[in-house]
Amino acid sequence: MSQPSPARPSSESPGTEPSPLLFFETINAYQRSAALKGAIDLDLFTAIAEGSDTTTALAKRVGAAERGVRILADYLVILGFLTKGGDGRYALTRDAGIFLDKRSPAYVGGAVDFLLAPGLTDAFKDMAAVVRKGGTTQPQGGTTAPEHGVWVRFARAMGPMMAKAAEGLAELADPKADKPIKVLDISASHGTFGIAFARRNKAARVVGLDWPNVLEVAKEHAGKAGVGERYSTIAGSAFEADFGKDYDVILLPNFLHHFDAATCEKLMRKVHASLKAGGRAVTLEFIPEPDRVTPPTVGAFALTMLASTPAGDAYTFAEYEQIFRRAGFARNDLHVVPGAVQRAVVSVK
Repeated sequence: MSQPSPARPSSESPGTEPSPLLFFETINAYQRSAALKGAIDLDLFTAIAEGSDTTTALAKRVGAAERGVRILADYLVILGFLTKGGDGRYALTRDAGIFLDKRSPAYVGGAVDFLLAPGLTDAFKDMAAVVRKGGTTQPQGGTTAPEHGVWVRFARAMGPMMAKAAEGLAELADPKADKPIKVLDISASHGTFGIAFARRNKAARVVGLDWPNVLEVAKEHAGKAGVGERYSTIAGSAFEADFGKDYDVILLPNFLHHFDAATCEKLMRKVHASLKAGGRAVTLEFIPEPDRVTPPTVGAFALTMLASTPAGDAYTFAEYEQIFRRAGFARNDLHVVPGAVQRAVVSVK
């Protein structure tokens, strides 16, 4: 799912004067999203990276009015995506160069198609109603609805953002990569996590489970990664489909947060039954500290679940450990994953 922005320091910190600045910045935050999306749609960042770094050159390159380009580019300087020299020339910041130049292998601009999809943004339009209900007001359970169209967008857009985290997860769960393993990737989506195992271990066989329309994207990506012959699929709901047996590793990347604790436990019992003795379930999740607000980006993810699902949440490690132990797992260890704000729980059968 989408990742919220970190919170600003409180205006009530000792030694500061009262200020309505946080109110105005927050209430107008839609303008930041709109400006960034507009720049991505215009391919402004790539244009600057390739040398069109003045207002005149940029306007000509992207086919826009000079006044429009000047005001947008200046706003992106204010936000921290661009810098502006004394001669009026623009340049990308380091992060923008890595993530917003289309030539970069780490380009994430395509994620806009998912993060700003109406199926997600509409869920936040009446937050008071969501809070009164205690869950999404969207029809059919919001993003948990069977074969919700937003997940094809997710699969198309979010794979590049998960590449480094997927590599870290594969190294964590299969450190030696020197023997055959059978991997099930639940809610496979773009396939990036399972594909990382297959690329790291030439003897790994991966099964991706997701809705049929989403699996078409995963299979496409597996083929492009050169692991298509070792990538098979199971189409359907994770709660209803037959997983099969004797998996060495079962992956649950960014999935459990969509459901209440009882539903998570039900699924984890099924996962436990499908693993070999000594097999591992690897859960990648937004896991806040016990205070539920630290780190801010992770704690804030709970609001995304409140608005878009009937009962999802950002669970603490203590809550996940209780769920997994009730499902039969003997040991549960929490790990940092390079390249991800999420953390991993490795649960051993």
